[in-house]
Amino acid sequence: MDQEFNALLHNDTWKLVLDEPHMNVVGCKWVFRTKRNADGSIEQYKARLVAKGFNQVAGDDFFDTFSLVVKPTTVRLLFSLVVSHNWTLRQLDVHNAFLNGHLAETVYMKQPPGFLILQDGCFPIPLLCWHIPGIPACRRYMKDILNRAGMSDCKPLATPAAITQPVSPSDQPYDNPTQYRRLVGALQYLTITRPDLSYAVNRMCQSMHSPTNDHWGLLKRVVRYIKGTLDYGLRLSVSASSAIHAFSDSDWAGCPADMKSTSGYDVF
Repeated sequence: MDQEFNALLHNDTWKLVLDEPHMNVVGCKWVFRTKRNADGSIEQYKARLVAKGFNQVAGDDFFDTFSLVVKPTTVRLLFSLVVSHNWTLRQLDVHNAFLNGHLAETVYMKQPPGFLILQDGCFPIPLLCWHIPGIPACRRYMKDILNRAGMSDCKPLATPAAITQPVSPSDQPYDNPTQYRRLVGALQYLTITRPDLSYAVNRMCQSMHSPTNDHWGLLKRVVRYIKGTLDYGLRLSVSASSAIHAFSDSDWAGCPADMKSTSGYDVF
């Protein structure tokens, strides 16, 4: 926490101003995470300060949201070049990597819990100048998904999606949509090293706003497929050519439920 807080001060993330009645002051909180090694042992404990963006009103307090992330295709391309050219690849952990973007809007936030600064007998509030966030080993990660779904002892399946029965609309909502969204989000991350799951996961992502029992059944099928393919992964081999090839395809109104088209692409 001290490292994170000092880094925010060092980068002039905010400046303290007096609180006034007309200000919409958002809260903030500390988010803690345990970073683990590939074998499951604890590497370090991490803390991050995030703003409670849900206190803001879209179109009034903000207009756009963004998240600085690298595309999986870029990561795979880098790894492929490393293997093909026999380069040395080193991993490092940058403490307090400052990746926040400049903030053009006026945003006021409460001082971080545990780090209150008193000025002239009162506690001023930070005027943000920069964005604050909030505005594993593959096999272990797959086992974690099985545990989170409560399907560690499920029977495996040979395919992640049915090829003979299309998705049909259902009016019966799934009783735990939060669980559905969390598991689909975890599966999205898994597609980085398991591209064979991309189509099935993409289909489930289209129902994140209102999942039904049918959609939950599709998710369970994907999890059962993962159960039988824990040793699958993305193998990178030496290539004589460093040329990039991209392929794309799409259908036309291929979804029988809403008649929408599906497109996709691959980069090699």
